[in-house]
Amino acid sequence: MEVAVEPVSFAFQPVYSLHTGGITGIEALARPASGKVQELLRYAMRKGRLIKVDAALAARAVTEGATYETLLPLHLNLTAASAAAPQLVLDSLLAALATTGRRAREVVLEIGAPFHGVPAKALLAGVRRFAELGFRIAFDNVGHGDIPLNLLADARPDLIKLDRTTLHRLPGDQPAVALVEALCHFAARTGIRLVATGIETEEQLATVRQLGIRIVQGNLFAPAREGGVPAMGLTSVDPGPVRMSAAGPRVDDFLHPPRTLPEDATCDQARNVLLDHDAPTGIVGVDDGNRPVWSIDRARFLLEMTGPFGHALHANRPAARLADPPRTIRVGAGALELLDLVTDAELDRTGDDVIVVDAQGRCVGVVLVHELVRGVAEVKIEEAAALNPLTRLPGSDTVAREVTRRLAGGHPFVVAWLDVDSFKRVNDTAGFAAGDDLIRSLGRALSDLATKLRSVTVSHVGGDDFLIACDIDEITTVADTLLDTPWSADGMPATISLATVVCAGAMAKSYREVSRLLAPLKKSAKQVLGSSWVNGWPGSERVEILRGQPASER
Repeated sequence: MEVAVEPVSFAFQPVYSLHTGGITGIEALARPASGKVQELLRYAMRKGRLIKVDAALAARAVTEGATYETLLPLHLNLTAASAAAPQLVLDSLLAALATTGRRAREVVLEIGAPFHGVPAKALLAGVRRFAELGFRIAFDNVGHGDIPLNLLADARPDLIKLDRTTLHRLPGDQPAVALVEALCHFAARTGIRLVATGIETEEQLATVRQLGIRIVQGNLFAPAREGGVPAMGLTSVDPGPVRMSAAGPRVDDFLHPPRTLPEDATCDQARNVLLDHDAPTGIVGVDDGNRPVWSIDRARFLLEMTGPFGHALHANRPAARLADPPRTIRVGAGALELLDLVTDAELDRTGDDVIVVDAQGRCVGVVLVHELVRGVAEVKIEEAAALNPLTRLPGSDTVAREVTRRLAGGHPFVVAWLDVDSFKRVNDTAGFAAGDDLIRSLGRALSDLATKLRSVTVSHVGGDDFLIACDIDEITTVADTLLDTPWSADGMPATISLATVVCAGAMAKSYREVSRLLAPLKKSAKQVLGSSWVNGWPGSERVEILRGQPASER
């Protein structure tokens, strides 16, 4: 009997960064017509066709994902047996990538159970082969599956995905918390990134944030959806859990529990803490009010203690004698502000932990500088990847998050959709280079508006389409600036259409709903002569023509 994969469809679930609130990848999840994909794979294993079915599913996932435009990395699932036999997988997978125009470096291979019976040497060789071709590697279901721990150390994957069954025991199950903490420690030492999967509650999210996990996936953010790859920003993200500001990450996003000692602790007490199995990077000496008095860096302190006569000289003396003045920063400070503090430090202290204090000066945690540097770099890379190469404006996810934030706040605002009339004719007549110049000019005008007007947020969706979100009292300035400008492409006059919808009350409930309301308004704007502006209200079919001449009045 053949094991068919034709009845299998695919759902797509986004993977989120807590640094930016943006989507960092999309996982393709196989959905058989009946039962679960694990049952299909077990049946294929019994029939001796596991690798063939696994490879076919991966190739199908690439093909189905390509139906929907997205530049996000695509996460594909492979069993350990398939990863150990790359030659049996690569032909179909590379063919699917070539057909869809994707590259290997845009794909994350998530290797999962069963690992039992798969030779470790073959699996490591397979992982290396995929990595040589540019694929990124992740290990899936860690904490629940049968993955050997030595494999994590030997393979050094890019990502480790913590299984939902382990994370669902957080935060109340202390052994589970200890297990995840150990994996966080391993990841911090090796540079591997942890992904928390199956996040469904605010409490679970708060726990993984406290543990330092910055990549998440689960129904709290967006369920897996069939029928399409979620576009950037189209999935609903509650702005509460993400807690990211437009200014970028904050020190709170990198906070670790502090390891403290009383300010009169001895060097021997500090040494015992530093040699403990948790191996903290430093210690904070605090007074009776939990205010930092001194700080110890692990490396410098142990060097002093283990030098000639070090223990004899310092053991029973106050730890403060080998400590430094504490470097502190307030709760809520921006990450870039902390980097400025680090840059201004003495050369030998640039890597020291930074102590985070509240308004009363009490110690609430520490920030590890290397984590913050890597986090800020990730944010900048993600921001750069999301910018449109033509205008350097962000994609639709920026306005999507702004709309979601404003809807949650309940204050009236406006969302606008702007594009060039008959842009294809402009390109066909004046040439695509002149068309690009016109798009750049529009992008510069929108950037200037976003700089001058406090409430304006803009995105370049693609082609000649732009999105704008702003306060009601500033939309007239936006419209006048755009519509009063004589646009042209290499001397060929061009007109633009602006469609707006006023979001007030409970009629507009989501970004998706707002985008649906804008579609017919944009169509109406196209029927108005010259540069036009039409406006609509949720719950009303009336279209206000605020600029331009209706075609019926010609």
